[in-house]
Amino acid sequence: MAEKLHDYRKSYEKGELSKTSVAENPMQQFRTWFFEVKESGGVDEVNAMTLTTIGTDGFPKGRVVLLKKYDEYGFYFYTNYSSEKGKSIAHNNRVSLSFFWPNMERQIIIKGTVEKTSEVDSTNYFHSRPKGSQLGAVVSNQSEVVESREVLEKKLKDLEAKYENKEVPKPKDWGGFLVKPVSIEFWQGRPNRLHDRIRYTLEGDDWVIERLAP
Repeated sequence: MAEKLHDYRKSYEKGELSKTSVAENPMQQFRTWFFEVKESGGVDEVNAMTLTTIGTDGFPKGRVVLLKKYDEYGFYFYTNYSSEKGKSIAHNNRVSLSFFWPNMERQIIIKGTVEKTSEVDSTNYFHSRPKGSQLGAVVSNQSEVVESREVLEKKLKDLEAKYENKEVPKPKDWGGFLVKPVSIEFWQGRPNRLHDRIRYTLEGDDWVIERLAP
């Protein structure tokens, strides 16, 4: 049965964005927006982002993951390298990231290439996680079919006993990814759907800033 959503509308009026107001470097602009959204207190997980990959079956797939670090090189997240997204990245290392912060009517869309972080980086981050999260990473053969939740819970209980007073070893197929951006678009909602869209595109070592039509 069809459901019309024609009346789902709102007017975007919380900000504006121009080429003259943004930072010269997109990572600095990202830092500014991220801090402002975090300080606004209106988003539960400001670091939640949608990662879109191209699978081995040729289909794109997006899923929400958590940004764990960003610097002048790009954006970092951690996962099981043998998961569906890990296999997709191994197959095609061109991905997209997107952030949507409705409380400030902002969106960021990032295109980039992915590479694994170092084993040292992956290990250090793994051991910074709560022990329960570490054990969960050991328990889960991520994206594989599992017989039941009870199977997972029994495996977790056994591992909790095994590593009660021991350090949990990082799984060899678990670690970090760095998304190195080639394009970052900042979107600010505006009235009458005339939204502000400012895109940074990497050309050589320089970022070119352009305004896009809404």
